[in-house]
Amino acid sequence: MEVIKVEDKFYILASSDRAAECSRVLKEGETFAIFDCHGDILPIGLGEQGIFYEGTRHLSKMELRFAGLRPLLLGASIKQNELLAIDLMNPDFMAGEVAIHRDAIHIFRNKLIWQGSCYEQLRLTNFSLGTLQIPFTINFEADFADIFEVRGTKRERRGDLLKEQVSASSAVLSYKGLDGEVRTTEIGFSPPPEHINPGEARYLVVLEPKESLTVGITVTCGDTEPCGNFQQAQKEAHASLQQLKSDYCRISTDNTHFNLLLDRSQSDLIMMTTRTQHGFYPYAGVPWFSTAFGRDGIITALETLWVNPEIARGVLCYLARTQAETLNNEKDAEPGKIIHETRMGEMAALGEIPFGCYYGSVDSTPLFIALAGAYYRKTGDLQFIQQIWDNILRALDWIKIYGDADSDGFVEFARHSPQGLVQQGWKDSNDSVFHADGTLAQGPIALCEVQGYVYDAKVSAAEMAAALGEPALALELLEQAHTLKRRFSEVFWCEELSVYALALDGAKNPCRVRSSNAGHCLYSGIAAPEHAGALASVLLSENFYTGWGVRTLAGCETRYNPMSYHNGSIWPHDNALVAYGLARYGFTRNAMTILDGIFHASLAMDLQRLPELFCGFERHADASPILYPVACAPQSWASASVYLMLQGCMGLSINGSTKQVLFTHPALPSFLHEVTINDLKVGTDGAIDIVLKRYGQDVTVIVLRKVGPVEVVIIK
Repeated sequence: MEVIKVEDKFYILASSDRAAECSRVLKEGETFAIFDCHGDILPIGLGEQGIFYEGTRHLSKMELRFAGLRPLLLGASIKQNELLAIDLMNPDFMAGEVAIHRDAIHIFRNKLIWQGSCYEQLRLTNFSLGTLQIPFTINFEADFADIFEVRGTKRERRGDLLKEQVSASSAVLSYKGLDGEVRTTEIGFSPPPEHINPGEARYLVVLEPKESLTVGITVTCGDTEPCGNFQQAQKEAHASLQQLKSDYCRISTDNTHFNLLLDRSQSDLIMMTTRTQHGFYPYAGVPWFSTAFGRDGIITALETLWVNPEIARGVLCYLARTQAETLNNEKDAEPGKIIHETRMGEMAALGEIPFGCYYGSVDSTPLFIALAGAYYRKTGDLQFIQQIWDNILRALDWIKIYGDADSDGFVEFARHSPQGLVQQGWKDSNDSVFHADGTLAQGPIALCEVQGYVYDAKVSAAEMAAALGEPALALELLEQAHTLKRRFSEVFWCEELSVYALALDGAKNPCRVRSSNAGHCLYSGIAAPEHAGALASVLLSENFYTGWGVRTLAGCETRYNPMSYHNGSIWPHDNALVAYGLARYGFTRNAMTILDGIFHASLAMDLQRLPELFCGFERHADASPILYPVACAPQSWASASVYLMLQGCMGLSINGSTKQVLFTHPALPSFLHEVTINDLKVGTDGAIDIVLKRYGQDVTVIVLRKVGPVEVVIIK
């Protein structure tokens, strides 16, 4: 029996069940908060609730109590991820000698986050027939735990919590870290409570029948300044949300539930989009990955390119400006390499984790080039490509010099930082790359999907080079891409399995394992046409397709486990790449099957929000998908997955330079009869409104409006 050694010190510990707890998420900028459905912050589940700012938990407890008792929940809702609205009523309790019966007091909590502060309106309304004296308390604490401590990483030493400073209307909690930084949380109350003691604010309010009282509570993290009251913060936050929303085309269908999935996905993506010093960037996921990840940001941008190319532009800007310039083994950095992730917080500042600015990702660099090419094809924005062309050339040099260190034509990875990630592909858990007998592969490791990303990068770079007037470079890159495609089929194809090998190990032995990684080879275009049909059949076989989606690993493989992180679970973004790849090779029915499964899985999810992943158990009638206990939700590339799957089914591609919108064998799944797309951007200044209608198996495309000389081409 294999004993799990937590050699991966960044493994997310799951001593309790997050999936079983009702929680609500708010995020804006570098601040996010996780509350329970009462609006409290409690040490339950994985203990991840709290208000977090720049990688540190600035509030670890907030409890509203009436005579020490918890209010009764009536309902909680999230409005466009902007406002958390909670309706409560009082429990039966004694106020001195007076019994106050439940349902006498309506309690309404309204919360939002804006620019480093959490604003709350707490409104009490007396619905009894008499005057009430209502005592209640708000208890609070701040542990200033680093996000990695919350995840389960143990530290030998911590800094010191400083003495709480209280005034008539506020309390200031402070912590001096081992990095010398003093982190603070200020909690302000308006009107002031009767008393503020360390960790507690006490109120006693008198309400006549039908009278209401509103208490404002503002939690300010670090040295940020509150913008004013709740109303002002809401006004500014709403304006920002509407501005971000205006960058998206508008999609509606005849299926109400699918519209809800689209709305949830857009709202989550807008919430995760963060203004950084290098521009807007979709942070990866809450709670564990609320920061910039190279791979996650790129794939999110690729998934959403047709609905909002501004995401791709922001991602490319950020990654170009954080591209590695020097060799640094502690950070797994090499010249030209694209970042894996960034982190703020005490542990990153001290080097207790390597992720302050970490480059341990083998695929971010070729994906960066591929995204640049896809952005250029979609927008025709050659001027922007010119601005980042040097970054693209440096990324190509990384592929040649460091990515293919042994010059065998394939890109491999090997960890150089002793603290870094062992596995540096998208499946980055330690046990994700192995041979058929379950033996872990030893590096350097060449993953199959990475070769596809490199192929895509070279084809894309050739197209951009030609547009920039460098025909010799374009020809050289195309020749390299064709050579790679030919050699890849020769070396990676496993005829007896009808899939591409998961990887080559350090001895160049193929890992003959059926994995979803092979489906990415369809997405990138490196798969040989003669292999595509067999691969499509395998990916939709019962070993892979569960009815909810495609597993990361076939059920017949040695390390298959439907409850594992990467060896049998279902990831929406993975399914999106596989589905789009299937449609690319003409297997659109298979792509629609995947979209159907993911869509119906979303119907059983809280808020109809697609999580980072869920378990890979088979779908049964009248049963819901099985949740994964430590999955992030929201997660950007999961939220964006529905867009790429829909694009693949519609056969939609856009050429910004020629102002052409192409539908190749358009199709719609059985649950959609009509899709309307308004303000679909074409190039830098064109746009169209269109409707797709399904009649049996046939789909027609109707143009409602055109801005500029846009041409719509339909290939059936």
